Amino acid sequence: MQSLFFEGAFAPCPAPFNLAAHVLSAGSQTPDKIALSIVKPTGAERWSYARLIAAVRGTATGLLQSGLVPGDILLMRLGNTVDFPIAYLGAIAAGIVPVPTSSQLTVHEVTKIVQHLSPTAILRGDGIACPEAGIPVHGPETYEAWHDLPPADYALGDPERLAYIVYTSGTSGTPRAVGHAHRAIWARQMMMDGWYGLTASDRMLHAGAFNWTFTLGTGLMDPWTKGATALIPAAGTDPAQLGLLLSRNDATIFAAAPGVYRQLLKYPLPPLRKLRHGLAAGEKLPDTVRDAWREATGGEIYEAYGMSECSTFISSAPSRPNTPGMLGAPQPGRHIALVDDTGTPVPLGAEGIIAVHRTDPGLMLGYVGAEAATANKFAKDWFLSGDKGVMNESGQIHYLGRSDDMMNAGGYRVSPLEVEAALSGLPGVQEIAVTDVEVKPGVRVIAAFYTGETELDDALLQTAAEDRLARYKQPRAYIHVDSLPRNPNGKLQRKALTLPQ
Repeated sequence: MQSLFFEGAFAPCPAPFNLAAHVLSAGSQTPDKIALSIVKPTGAERWSYARLIAAVRGTATGLLQSGLVPGDILLMRLGNTVDFPIAYLGAIAAGIVPVPTSSQLTVHEVTKIVQHLSPTAILRGDGIACPEAGIPVHGPETYEAWHDLPPADYALGDPERLAYIVYTSGTSGTPRAVGHAHRAIWARQMMMDGWYGLTASDRMLHAGAFNWTFTLGTGLMDPWTKGATALIPAAGTDPAQLGLLLSRNDATIFAAAPGVYRQLLKYPLPPLRKLRHGLAAGEKLPDTVRDAWREATGGEIYEAYGMSECSTFISSAPSRPNTPGMLGAPQPGRHIALVDDTGTPVPLGAEGIIAVHRTDPGLMLGYVGAEAATANKFAKDWFLSGDKGVMNESGQIHYLGRSDDMMNAGGYRVSPLEVEAALSGLPGVQEIAVTDVEVKPGVRVIAAFYTGETELDDALLQTAAEDRLARYKQPRAYIHVDSLPRNPNGKLQRKALTLPQ
């Protein structure tokens, strides 16, 4: 038998369709229910569904009145505030294409995005890095006033049309603009039972910031699609306070990257009587963290695997617990396989590349402006993730790691080539190679290994990194070496780079 999963086709997306209309449909039936609580130990800022929907549709009106038209690209340079999801949904409601970006990006990095996408306008929060682009830039005094404008009609259309763009690190070292269709939100219903176990009565607390795509999808869009309540910690919340927030706000589901669980478990947890389970994604969840959470709370963490190109598609769930040591199984409705380099599914029990069929409704439209790069990610009709695994007879997948040199930094995939390119040419550096290294069980950091006549001051190297790279891409260690490891053909061997003992 082959390592192939296709348990029935998922229901097609209806047409005409609008992503934002779909997200807010359930909430429109319960306008007085709390859609969002921004929680902190001293209280909460609450948004009802009526208030949220009014702000989203008012923002759509404001964007259209500003001169944007459906199909225009809107770059979002916003901070960790509720303005982020409101602007995102407001743009999509109007048929405008938002590009959510991390507030950590530097001017250097954002300049490349502007040059690549040629956005029509920018939304910029106070203090957020952004280049002079010669296009309209709207600040909070403008986009927050849009909340009170009359509601715009939802721009309905083909569910296959471009809805939004997110950036991901490419294996070539060039970040890729991932274009998703409006149907992407429809496909996320496979996650509701296949990972979350989410219902309208749930109160999901996501530990991430508003402007992280993991928070945007799992922490906000999906609870709102169900008509549930989203709980988001206020900016600057200490991880030591998360247990208190979970308890005081009657959270029923907790979602976070594995590193947040690790931090949270350093502190005593109060009784979490309403919490049913936790969710984890972004990087591999160590069994030690899963076991410690179970011991501390009596509950489970359900892990998911995915990527910017297809969100999550392999997971465990309350209805489908994973086998110990396994990543999980493809969500019902997915079209997944483990394949070889030619795109042929491998036998059960054999090592293969985790792949998504091009017909999966959650798969991206492609890399915007990079047709060749899109084509290179496919073998036959399979999108190749770059991660390896083994599928057993029950469909459970054992994760074997990357088939390339991509790094994981706190839930973000980072290309070593991008970091190396940013730091190459520094005075005193002859060659530089970057990889992630394990500093303690389950904890990996980015490290830069360089050659040069003398060892350089780490502070100078770090200053250069801060000018050119978002914080999550910056090395946490700089190691001077006599030479970089290479194979007989001269190719750099990153896996041979290790910290000095």
